[in-house]
Amino acid sequence: MSEREDHKTPTPNEPEQRIVTSSELMQGGRTLLIEHTGQIYRLTITKNDKLILQK
Repeated sequence: MSEREDHKTPTPNEPEQRIVTSSELMQGGRTLLIEHTGQIYRLTITKNDKLILQK
């Protein structure tokens, strides 16, 4: 079973969760800036292919 098929079905009180691939987020880049509640965060793919989120 794939990771996308293996997530639980949300209950009526729980919002549905989306799965977004890192390639969809990064769109070919290695760094993405994310604004959240007025703060800027940097999501980076490292040379070892790990994700790092920094404030």
